[in-house]
Amino acid sequence: MNKIDKYLIALGSVAAFASPAIAQESEGLDAKVNAAFSAATGPFVSLIFAPIPGTSFPWIVMWLVIAATIFTFYFSFVQLKFFKHAISLVKGDYSNPNDAGEVSHFQALATALSGTVGLGNIAGVAVAVGIGGPGATFWMILAGLMGMATKFTECTLGVKYRNEYADGTVSGGPMYYISKGFKERGLPGGKFLAVLFSIFCILGALGGGNMFQANQAHAQISGIVGDYPGWITGIVFAGVVFVVIVGGVKSIARVTEKVVPFMGVLYVGAAMIIILMNYDQIGWAFGQIFAGAFTGLGVAGGMVGALIQGFKRAAFSNEAGVGSAAIAHSAVKTKEPITEGFVSLLEPFIDTVVICTMTALVITISGQLIVDPATGNYMLNEGGTAIATVGGTSGVGLTLSLIHISEPTRLLSIS
Repeated sequence: MNKIDKYLIALGSVAAFASPAIAQESEGLDAKVNAAFSAATGPFVSLIFAPIPGTSFPWIVMWLVIAATIFTFYFSFVQLKFFKHAISLVKGDYSNPNDAGEVSHFQALATALSGTVGLGNIAGVAVAVGIGGPGATFWMILAGLMGMATKFTECTLGVKYRNEYADGTVSGGPMYYISKGFKERGLPGGKFLAVLFSIFCILGALGGGNMFQANQAHAQISGIVGDYPGWITGIVFAGVVFVVIVGGVKSIARVTEKVVPFMGVLYVGAAMIIILMNYDQIGWAFGQIFAGAFTGLGVAGGMVGALIQGFKRAAFSNEAGVGSAAIAHSAVKTKEPITEGFVSLLEPFIDTVVICTMTALVITISGQLIVDPATGNYMLNEGGTAIATVGGTSGVGLTLSLIHISEPTRLLSIS
């Protein structure tokens, strides 16, 4: 039995012997922590997601969309022209093990994907479709395609301006290319912005990078095994993550290159099974996506609501323009920065165009979104803020319910 196995068994033992008294105390602790973070981050979140005056479109999402559009045209649709070349690079066709860096192109891509493929594809898509209807999927795909150009830009810069040390290690990311790039062009404020990014990146990793994931994972697990203290899930997750990251980027890459492909294939495979079981509804589902993108089909906010939700959830899912992926991609073994830019543009494609679309199709064909038989439009909930669903589920709950109902429903329809 190795050290990792013993460590995980110890964590499991702690969870198994937690007492009911501790459980009650932890519920109060969870609520206090949530209230404290809500009070501290509430004003900042309101500022970041404040709508552009006269519209309901958040300015931060508009900023990312405009940047992606500029990069797409400036680099002459790089996401289309070099897509095939990017796959060749990931396969290792042009790799040189003697180049500076710590991980291969594939490992860098897997490491970056490990931070994006997850709840953004599950809960995020469910929220987008639940509020903006199937039409949100169209705008999500469009945002993902344009985000490929953004990812290409930031990851190329991450490798170009990275630091390479004598011991063979490297470090890079926006904090480096902002400070070095500004200085190179004689512009002031580079170091200040680099420090500001670093602070925001740490805070983002704390909240959006792990708290949200642990919270939703706990909700799923407790829904299966019964309610138990949330801190137990947090400790187990923290222990597993510690075992992985304690060895540095090479250790992370070794784990992610095995876990991420398995995770992605398993999820897409499950979605494909559900879709193929309901093959007669595939054409209808795509019709709902395209019609809803431009008409709204009676969803909250109409066409604009579908557009906003699609762009918002795509930005959350693939993190194009956020800067976090550039840190992982900067560790790649290469002497040509642009090669990792080509590899990185695959990330939004896999994350948003493929996996998010699969989730949206499954939700659309599942019948969980309630349609008014008289008008053919989707019915809204009592508050008028989202589409009414069977059982009132949303987010992760909505997506998980699809897997449970799809097979029995299909078998009943066949019989």
